[in-house]
Amino acid sequence: MSKRTFLGVMVVALAVVLTASGLLASNMGFKLNYTLKKADGGVNSLTGTNTIALPFNQQAGMNLASDLFNDIGGKAQVTNVQKFVKLTDGFEIYTGRNLANTNFAITPSEGYFVRMVNDINYIVVGSDNPTYTVALKKAAGGVSLTGTNLFAMPYHFSGPAGGAGGTIASDLFNDIGGKAQVTNVQKFVKSTDGFQIYTGRNLANTNFTLVPGEAYFIRMVNDINYTPSHY
Repeated sequence: MSKRTFLGVMVVALAVVLTASGLLASNMGFKLNYTLKKADGGVNSLTGTNTIALPFNQQAGMNLASDLFNDIGGKAQVTNVQKFVKLTDGFEIYTGRNLANTNFAITPSEGYFVRMVNDINYIVVGSDNPTYTVALKKAAGGVSLTGTNLFAMPYHFSGPAGGAGGTIASDLFNDIGGKAQVTNVQKFVKSTDGFQIYTGRNLANTNFTLVPGEAYFIRMVNDINYTPSHY
């Protein structure tokens, strides 16, 4: 399904919400205007590296790293697309160029890094899979080096009852299971290539704002199959 066709389907949906983030959400799918930033010395981005979260049901044809690379704009716009590897805390990298590449599969609920040549507003389309469970893995030999997972938060995430409506890090932390299940939730900061970290404990914390289209690192205490709360 093309982006134009998908938008046409969404317009006839029963409930449509346009948010300040540029997200058009309906009971049938999403259309997100997501800003990807090039390197500008740290004003907006230190190295042009951005996280990206795709809907659990990506648009048709979005199966491999090359599909995402080319959909964003190919070599004219993108330096590389990177997949976080839990086993090593390293990355598989697709560049679209005559270099060593791994054309990895695009997997529902996984977040990715995208390093940009230019600033662009990338239009993301897709839909939710409400029956999909996310396998979040703790540190274990042969599975995950440190229990760190790069999670593609659903665009219509609502957080747990009594939270702030799925808008801040504590909502995600508590929806997954709180201190019993989660060590921390981390947000990549483009301007420094560092992280803001929320632990839910009596430590220095940043209860950062959740943004549709961003992916977040989640470090786990235990393995769980997680179904995100959503509206």
